[in-house]
Amino acid sequence: MSVPITSLAQMRHWENATWATGQTAAEVIRRVGWCLAQRALQLTRPNDLILLLAGKGHNGDDARAAQSHLADRRVVLLNVDSPSVSQPQLEVELANQPALIIDGLLGIGLNRPLDADWCAFIRRLNSAPAPILAVDVPSGLQADTGEAQSAAIQAAVTLTIGAPKPGLLQLRAAKFVGRLEVAAEVGLIPCPHTAELNWTTPDDFRNFPPARLVASHKGDYGHLGILAGSAGFHGAAVLAARGAQRAQPGLITVLTQAPAYYPVAAQLQSAMVNPWSPTAPFPAEFSAVLLGPGLAAPDLPEALRSATRQLWRDSLRPVVVDASALDWLPLDQAPGPATRVITPHPGEAARLLKTTPAQIQENRLAAVRELSQRLGHCWVVLKGHQTLIGRSTGELFVNSSGNPQLAQGGSGDLLAGFIAGLLAQPAVAVAVGRTLRYAVWQHGAAADVLSARQRNWTVEDLADELGQAN
Repeated sequence: MSVPITSLAQMRHWENATWATGQTAAEVIRRVGWCLAQRALQLTRPNDLILLLAGKGHNGDDARAAQSHLADRRVVLLNVDSPSVSQPQLEVELANQPALIIDGLLGIGLNRPLDADWCAFIRRLNSAPAPILAVDVPSGLQADTGEAQSAAIQAAVTLTIGAPKPGLLQLRAAKFVGRLEVAAEVGLIPCPHTAELNWTTPDDFRNFPPARLVASHKGDYGHLGILAGSAGFHGAAVLAARGAQRAQPGLITVLTQAPAYYPVAAQLQSAMVNPWSPTAPFPAEFSAVLLGPGLAAPDLPEALRSATRQLWRDSLRPVVVDASALDWLPLDQAPGPATRVITPHPGEAARLLKTTPAQIQENRLAAVRELSQRLGHCWVVLKGHQTLIGRSTGELFVNSSGNPQLAQGGSGDLLAGFIAGLLAQPAVAVAVGRTLRYAVWQHGAAADVLSARQRNWTVEDLADELGQAN
């Protein structure tokens, strides 16, 4: 299940509640060590050299506990009580070119600036070519605020224990945290806290989407309408349709601008493609509508913008709005009761809120809340590193999958199509929040699978992989 973002004080309370049940710190440390070792094995190959750096606290104990589970790796353990004393030995070990460094130096309790010796030690580690796997929190990073205490380890991966800490999600912490992962099953009792912000896990999607009935047909799974594509931007319509196909609605119809009709139609087989006409009524048989991908040509008719606003206000079916069409929405005017979803990246969110992308990134949670409130309590998928999903009130969710290789043109078109293809299906659309989280997680998980397989994958590869993660 999803994991609440948990402060340092809450973590201490959670640990104490666990010890009160008879569970021991030693057993939790043993399990953390096993989890840490499994991640280290994934990041290395047999006979690779792993340098374990262990400090005096429980983070050091976690790192030491991993050693016995790394049998087919060459492991060097360096216990660091004093950085100045350990510096010469660190130089010796770094000269041996470890394939991975495990940072178990300083834990989440750090609350003061580091002295010059610690700063020098950490700077030397950051200059080494080997990737760093941090235990719980990168050494030197304040767990609640994400501030570096004079210096902080720049990890490739941070395996945090129990639940993410709020500082690990801050934009300023990203270069230290790297990829954030959670070791949730380490012997702690179920988390006794709830939070506004929660971390999505794959377990959230067990038995979802619901299984299809044996005696069913395409009419049971909805008809998605996609209004997308214009001269010079036909690829976005194609990718949105392909993303929708991976969600498997019963039918898909793409309505596109006349100059884009032939290139869009030529690249799609099972999806129907028609030129959009300002005089033709929008088909009533659609069970959901996606508006926006590739509607970026400079000479689009005003009727297209009017149709977007009308559908947003009045449609009784789910409406998903992406890309250029976001700028056409009627702010501060509540839509009808049906599902409404917007999928902006930070630049688009900034235009809607008349601010800058940097300000959006500085407080992404507040941006989701304000966007949703301004657009009638709609659902918001704020894309980017750790995509956020939520509305003006209620829980918000941080997506846990994905990597920087998603930063390619067309990636967002695929996601918008996948979301809309799911919402077109009546049995899936009843759980809107879960559906959005599932779509975003699958999108990121597909990128993770591809990146583990090859370095130079394309958005077309992503379209083929989308929706297959377990």
